[in-house]
Amino acid sequence: MPEQPDTPDAPARGAAKSSAESRAKFRVRSFSMRGHNRMARDFDEILERHGDDYLIDLPAGGATATIADDARVDLTAEFGREAPLVVEIGPGNGEQLTHAAQAHPDWNFLAFEAWHPGAARCVGNFARAGVTNVRVIEADAAQAVPIVFGLEIARDADDVQGGYGVGVDGTGRTTGRRDPAHPNSSNPLAHELWTFFPDPWRKAKHHKRRLVNELFAATVAGVLEPGGTWRLATDWENYAWQMRDVVEASPHFTNPHAGERPDPADPEPERGGFAPRFEGRLLTHFEERGRLADRPPHDIVGVRVS
Repeated sequence: MPEQPDTPDAPARGAAKSSAESRAKFRVRSFSMRGHNRMARDFDEILERHGDDYLIDLPAGGATATIADDARVDLTAEFGREAPLVVEIGPGNGEQLTHAAQAHPDWNFLAFEAWHPGAARCVGNFARAGVTNVRVIEADAAQAVPIVFGLEIARDADDVQGGYGVGVDGTGRTTGRRDPAHPNSSNPLAHELWTFFPDPWRKAKHHKRRLVNELFAATVAGVLEPGGTWRLATDWENYAWQMRDVVEASPHFTNPHAGERPDPADPEPERGGFAPRFEGRLLTHFEERGRLADRPPHDIVGVRVS
């Protein structure tokens, strides 16, 4: 995946900036917009035919792939039922979600996909498979998830800018809890959240762009029910070690595989902390390419503590 220059989003023009727009310039994006305009046109027909069935349309925010701070969504109404919820961050072309939705028709699946052609590909795969228990929100998960699930935003003195807790990605630093006053806080908590093969941002100077960090762990904690599972996977070794470290350092999670499956290449080779391969994860073409390039995947699991 092409890596973007280390520059902030340009501020919106026109009227005085909203709180979302003023924070946008501080955002460090964990994704890149690959061929966005050209490829988007290729998927217009798919979205015209099936978008209403699968896309949750929310008002846009002040920067690329963001939603408005005051966006409101009722997930139970969107799915038309109450059911165990699984959230996937970055579903790619939707292979994994299609497979999971077919295997668990009694579950609801919600994806966050920042790349417009990726969201369209997901919709196409869902429609071809005929699954009805999947929805997609086209947005950067780091920014959108706290809004969609009504998470509490920290207001520590070290984090506050303009009265709003700001993390390194410019979004709210969440506490790992719901905000009872937030209109979206009544949305169901997730049974599982999946972060499979996020962009590795291979260059050391770009590691700060990686999605999985301390701030995102708190966001995931706010989405999961007590005892819920955060499943992660990557085929980049140093990202796997980072994921393991994030899970084990978080007060919100325990690693049920601590000490297991040590990695000889790990700077702490005896430490381990890696899970067996998640049986529910489809072997995608993306993962197969990594295996052929001698990059076997690492699985990491975090269990939400009460």
